[in-house]
Amino acid sequence: MSRYVFRMPDLGEGTVEAEIVAWHVKVGDLVKEDQLMAEIMTDKAAVEVPAPVTGRVLSLTGAPGEMVKVGSDLIVFETDASTGAAAPSAAELPESAAAPAAPATLAAPTPKAAAPVATPTAAASRGNGHGARALAPSPAASGRVMASPATRRRAREAGIDLAQVAGTGPSGRITREDLAAAMTGRDPGAAPSARGAAPATRRTGTEEIKVIGLRRVIAQRMSEAKRNIPHFAYVEEVDVTELEALRRHLNGRRPEGAPSLTYLPFLVAALVRALRQFPQCNASYDAERNVLVRHNAVHAGIATQTPDGLKVPVVRHVEARGLWDLAAEMRRVSEAARTNKATREELSGSTITVTSLGKLGGIVSTPIINAPELAIIGVNKAVERPVVVGGAVAVRLMMNLSSSFDHRFVDGFDAAAMIQVLKEMLEHPATIFIPE
Repeated sequence: MSRYVFRMPDLGEGTVEAEIVAWHVKVGDLVKEDQLMAEIMTDKAAVEVPAPVTGRVLSLTGAPGEMVKVGSDLIVFETDASTGAAAPSAAELPESAAAPAAPATLAAPTPKAAAPVATPTAAASRGNGHGARALAPSPAASGRVMASPATRRRAREAGIDLAQVAGTGPSGRITREDLAAAMTGRDPGAAPSARGAAPATRRTGTEEIKVIGLRRVIAQRMSEAKRNIPHFAYVEEVDVTELEALRRHLNGRRPEGAPSLTYLPFLVAALVRALRQFPQCNASYDAERNVLVRHNAVHAGIATQTPDGLKVPVVRHVEARGLWDLAAEMRRVSEAARTNKATREELSGSTITVTSLGKLGGIVSTPIINAPELAIIGVNKAVERPVVVGGAVAVRLMMNLSSSFDHRFVDGFDAAAMIQVLKEMLEHPATIFIPE
């Protein structure tokens, strides 16, 4: 019998430890080379860890949510194991794997509720298990669960493991009806019960969800940003009637294969011009050196909601892109973030961030600055409102910009002045494209 010890890899950039997000193997499993073993995460990247060899798992180090130092033993293999070999007994396993309290006693790999490079699954802790009777075994339990991001989000909120839900859609895809059936405990093919037929019942118990992976990083960064940065919030309304007319016109003539234009490409293009007048807003603060770094290039962070939480993919060198190129790149990096295909480079290095809730944009928001940046521009919902134009009441399409600035380094006057420049360009969109 020979053993192979795989140690926590060095992911670079000064990483000294990494978090175990999910195990996809357990002690006694026979794994093949390149098979997915685990998902780990640092503060900078989420990484899938494939098996380096073919063999049987003898021990694992760290439960989901625990930190393991770089260079420490992560997983131990018996490399001469064969497919037909029996799983080792507790007596044959090393003490760390046989001990009941050791991390190696994971009962099973955490089912994936999202695509691989992601991080935490809400199935990390199931609490008292209410609703378990509503779930049915599914062939997808041994592979990747097929479901839309919206279905995954609803399942996480309801505490339901999608790997245990039988999908009735194409190729076993889990539909909204399948999830609803699992939540109510009925057969997905059965007709819904008559309204009012079942009396309301009281629900008791709680559910504990371990904060790990991406959610842990989000919580940590949000807390640090609010604790360390004095936010100056500024809200201004913008008449986007002319911008909407231009957007519709361009969409009607867009090149083949080009994405439909939203307001964001126009906003980012206008932001590039505004930042030339206010370079202090296109900067970052190096707290360790106590230095402000002003950037000549504009790398726009696009706050993107994903099934795993908020991510900020980056569109680099916005100042060198045309409108259609900008729109296509924004769509590409956002989709990469949602499907967990974004690289580490695509999720870091922004100099200013833009955030939008789309149709849920509301009237006003107070976005949190994406440290170490100094500013974030928020887009609210565009709605038709009666406004006074030239002494007469007219219906105009109005939208608010809700922005936050680091008040340590950006004065309130400068912040307001920059938004006013942005407002003027958005209300007269031709000025976005006129050479200076």
